Amino acid sequence: MVRFTVLGSGSSGNCAVISTGRTTLLLDAGLSAKQICLRMQEAGYDPEGLDGILITHEHQDHTRGLAVFGAKRRVPLLCTALTREVLERDAGLRVAPPWQVMQTGSRFAFGDLWVESFPVPHDAVDPVGYVIEDAESRLGVLSDVGYVTNLIRDRLTGADSLFIEANYCQHLLEADVKRPWATKQRIASRHGHLSNDQAAELISHLAHPRLQHVMLGHLSDDCNRPDTARQCIQHALLAGGAARARVWCAERRRVSPTLEVAFPPDSPQPPAQPEKRAVARPLAEPQQLGLF
Repeated sequence: MVRFTVLGSGSSGNCAVISTGRTTLLLDAGLSAKQICLRMQEAGYDPEGLDGILITHEHQDHTRGLAVFGAKRRVPLLCTALTREVLERDAGLRVAPPWQVMQTGSRFAFGDLWVESFPVPHDAVDPVGYVIEDAESRLGVLSDVGYVTNLIRDRLTGADSLFIEANYCQHLLEADVKRPWATKQRIASRHGHLSNDQAAELISHLAHPRLQHVMLGHLSDDCNRPDTARQCIQHALLAGGAARARVWCAERRRVSPTLEVAFPPDSPQPPAQPEKRAVARPLAEPQQLGLF
């Protein structure tokens, strides 16, 4: 069974752990090396037992800790060829890591995991999302992305759990007085970030009765609210027949709960058209997260 723990998500850094017990991957390394180690240990993982680091794209809030963390632990760095070129030039890597370069759209085995990448629209050189699965469970990962393509919908279909960006509320972004108009335009552009409504539309397409968890990431500090994002996604889940799915908001400064990606194999099949009910709130009031 795949387990998933977000170590932090927001403007100050993005990093998560994906593990089956036999194979453990770091998803991005946007926190400092010290924080990655501390938060891995807090979540019950051994930083020295890491098998690889999977990179979505080269932006600093996803790669900040690579130079120091990777210098002390020569674990494979998995990314596309174009992302590797940028990281070799700009990431300040002290020691050349053992690169494992993937072709965008490829599917490959890593330990007891299967990893499939797919292209996403964002203002990076070659950004990708991932589907990560083992024999029992399937996790869909969609980090920074400007809009949802048909390919994204296709690749994430059938996921048991999802980690998806819900960066901003459209109304709060429009009302924000801190950011110049050009910045707001870039955020909402086709190579920027997903709004709550865009994330909800995708979730409504992906919802199915055995969907287990939806973890929302990269919430804006000023232009979103955890309760607003959560409620938007819950409505989409109920409308899509995924009433048992739980919605979580990843936090910037705290480790999120470790989630089992799929329901246990012997879990009873939910009814085809479940009755509407209130969805339990897994988190206490989370802190608001940064945008950039």
